[in-house]
Amino acid sequence: MKPLPHKIYLASKSPRRRELLRQIGVEFELLLLRDHTPRGPEVSEIVQPNERAEDYVARVTLEKAAFAQKTMWWRKLPLRPILAADTTVVLDGRILGKPANTAEAVAMMQALSGHTHQVLTHVAVLHGEQIYQTTQRSDVAFTKLSDEMIRAYCATAEPYDKAGGYGIQGQAALFIQDIAGSYSGIMGLPLFETGKLLEQAGLRIL
Repeated sequence: MKPLPHKIYLASKSPRRRELLRQIGVEFELLLLRDHTPRGPEVSEIVQPNERAEDYVARVTLEKAAFAQKTMWWRKLPLRPILAADTTVVLDGRILGKPANTAEAVAMMQALSGHTHQVLTHVAVLHGEQIYQTTQRSDVAFTKLSDEMIRAYCATAEPYDKAGGYGIQGQAALFIQDIAGSYSGIMGLPLFETGKLLEQAGLRIL
């Protein structure tokens, strides 16, 4: 009988995803993709023309997983399941990525202020030739923000490495009036869905 895998590779730079996997007791090693190569990033997060948010977040996740698997083969690493994920924020059908500067961060907060937006996180587990995947969606309602609150928040370091320009686990929690969905999914890794995918891939968690 083939033994169950007890450890996975995590194809993500996100410290929040590492924290969430540790929360549910999943052992992992990082298998990071590079943003800077002579040909550009190994996985592009540029939105393609007319690409729907659901298609975008799934495509980026699967590209991360596939490239990580190739890296595992090239480096002749032990064969293990690979977990990849991508999170995007959607407001009225428009994808809000990571703000590049203060002006973009302020504009995103102004757009989110007083409105409900969606957070989509696609998770994929690649194990051998099998892919287990799902998209989790949450609705997040922001209260109306003053210009002073927006500028004070955007003066911190928090908005600049996160889709939509905010982190629910940080000071932006002050802005969130209501959520419907998965708190951990908004952070970047929906734990219920992730656990189910890992179990499908043969990983025993509890």
